[in-house]
Amino acid sequence: MMDRKKTIACILVCTFALMARAETTSKLRPISLDEAITIARLQSVNAAVALNELKTAYWEYRTFRADLLPEVNLQATVPSYVKSYNSYQQSDGSYTFVRNNFTQMSGQFSIDQNIWLTGGTLSLNTSLDFLKQMDGNKDERFMSVPVALTLSQPIFGVNTFKWNRRIEPVRYAEAKANFLSATEEVTMTTINYFFNLLLAKENLGIAKQNLENAEKLYEVAKAKRKMGQISENDVLQLKLNMLNAQSAVTDYESDLKSNMFRLRSFLALGEQEELEPVLPDTIPTMLVNYQDALNKALANNSFAHNIRRRQLEADYEVAKARGNMRQITLFAEVGFTGTDHRFKGAYHPLKDNQIVEVGFKIPILDWGKRRGKVKVAKSNREVVQSRLRQETMDFNQNLFILVEQFNNQRAQLDIANEADRIAQRRYKTNVETFMIGKISTLDLNDAQVSKDEARQKHINELFYYWYYYYQLRSLTLWDFEKNTNIDADFEKIIKY
Repeated sequence: MMDRKKTIACILVCTFALMARAETTSKLRPISLDEAITIARLQSVNAAVALNELKTAYWEYRTFRADLLPEVNLQATVPSYVKSYNSYQQSDGSYTFVRNNFTQMSGQFSIDQNIWLTGGTLSLNTSLDFLKQMDGNKDERFMSVPVALTLSQPIFGVNTFKWNRRIEPVRYAEAKANFLSATEEVTMTTINYFFNLLLAKENLGIAKQNLENAEKLYEVAKAKRKMGQISENDVLQLKLNMLNAQSAVTDYESDLKSNMFRLRSFLALGEQEELEPVLPDTIPTMLVNYQDALNKALANNSFAHNIRRRQLEADYEVAKARGNMRQITLFAEVGFTGTDHRFKGAYHPLKDNQIVEVGFKIPILDWGKRRGKVKVAKSNREVVQSRLRQETMDFNQNLFILVEQFNNQRAQLDIANEADRIAQRRYKTNVETFMIGKISTLDLNDAQVSKDEARQKHINELFYYWYYYYQLRSLTLWDFEKNTNIDADFEKIIKY
């Protein structure tokens, strides 16, 4: 009976162990650089922010476009009731209070169109008003305006609609380019987190291998010490190496978990997933011409649109300041109207209804206030132009440096790759040579340090290659592998 219980317990323990192992194994998720980039572009917080900024710009642009289209409005008061006393001046100049007790209803239907060419507004409207006295003879009156055409036109003022037609399309083009650049910047951030995790993984692997080697060498050293082949100092040095290796493993395990948490959080993945970054096995091979990259950047990057928009905005401020120096407005309305006690009679017969007004406000003496505002606007425009020239020079310089860094990085990567192979072989040879007692522990430690540094440098150079590559894509919005523009279906993205 006891043996049977032990057997069952053993089976249960083995089963739970296998389940735990399977669960642990299932959580391990190999992830390539391309896969991490795809996930980041779809579900990272940075990608969501870029998308929302694009949507904001899109609806701002749609609002501007709507300002250029006819607007249909219905305005009504149904009903209004008034029961109050108001002051009234009589024919002899004295005042009295009269009682008002009436109900009123009104409605107006209009079609309004902004005229971008002149900056005015043209309206076609129809309206109907009803008034009923609640006291006295309880009279009812209808007043109709079957059709009226109204024009409101500022003269000599700034034409806001015309300026918006020049500025808003540039602003929206800038926003679209910003979205594409932000998408590439999400990629750059992903590369940073990915290679930090990859380097942490490599460092941990190196540390574990160093610990294994240090333990073996320490055991060999103890045996050789017993035979009098090495000194006590060498034995103690190898033991110290083993302890340092144990400490390094602990540190790198913590570093691996920290970097895994950062990448996992950025990609919005579950906390239970254990990511195993896979070293990219291929890289794009190309050289980038600076002039070609500059032309593409000036054509595609949001910087060019930003420059154009700020220039237009500065010019607009000058035009607005000049327009405010004098204000003249033309208001004209032509149509028909009718009034009667009956609804039908309010539409027949009709009478002309015409209003023409020209109002103006011209400063006679303002002590140079408006002219000073024009001077300020002009000075601000010159400041903006100076800043834009400096920013353009900085942009071109930074792009030149980036192109040079990218073109040189392939050679740096090849050198680091070769140095990594040589350092690995050198360390392996030194370990074998130490085993037969032909080199000291100092030489062995130097070989180990060189091996570790060469591996780390190889990973770093690979990171810089991809980082420079996607930074170039971000600035030029050009896919150098496919030799085509980086573009997107913005209507589909916004409606997604």
